[in-house]
Amino acid sequence: MIKIGLLGCGNVGHIIATHAGGIQIAAVYDIIQERAEKVAALCDARPYTDFEAFMHDEFSIVVEAASINAVRTYGEAVLRSGRDIIILSVGALAEEDFREHLIEVAREEGKKIRIPSGAILGLDNLKIGQVSPPRQLLLRTTKPPASLGMDVAARTELFKGLAHDCIRQFPKNINVAVALGLAAGRDAEVELWVDPAVERNIHEVFVDGEFGDIYIRVSNVPSPDNPATSYMAALSILVLLQNLENPLVVGT
Repeated sequence: MIKIGLLGCGNVGHIIATHAGGIQIAAVYDIIQERAEKVAALCDARPYTDFEAFMHDEFSIVVEAASINAVRTYGEAVLRSGRDIIILSVGALAEEDFREHLIEVAREEGKKIRIPSGAILGLDNLKIGQVSPPRQLLLRTTKPPASLGMDVAARTELFKGLAHDCIRQFPKNINVAVALGLAAGRDAEVELWVDPAVERNIHEVFVDGEFGDIYIRVSNVPSPDNPATSYMAALSILVLLQNLENPLVVGT
């Protein structure tokens, strides 16, 4: 059985702990003690608020479910400890220098950086873009105002441009675009909209290349306790972990 260390005990961490099933969560870490203890109680794990102490526990994979800043702060230390890391806050990898450094550290240590599918579908198939580069890779994301802490009367475009530029303005809303770009091998174009008429986060992906054209539309149910977080994103981590031990893996 895989033993994991959970880095981040917010809404996503809570979902992972609740639905862990056959996955053993040995330890959890959060800078807020109450959150660490609450999530630890759900999965019979050891809670930590000290990162060094957390890293001295026994587990083989760290699951990051915290923030872009957490990836930048702790990512290298996790790999240097001889553990793989699963990164949900993939927006941290939009910065090329940091991404290349983390990849080089993983190579040096013989470890893996794993990216779950998150709030989108089809990442495995989009990897064909690494062999046959797409002419178009566009993500159009539409969100309800509450998920962005906004109050608007009509559908409004907040951003249009490349993913690596979007992260500067909307760092908490770029994970899907970065994941698409990493899968397809090129920076994704992004349109970010806010619309009071929708109740869910909607991601539309448009891809065109010599292989054909692709259209994907995903309407995400928000996490129960945080409208800014996709429930699907949390569940995708559990699927990734289960696949690591499953002898039959479809689509990856």
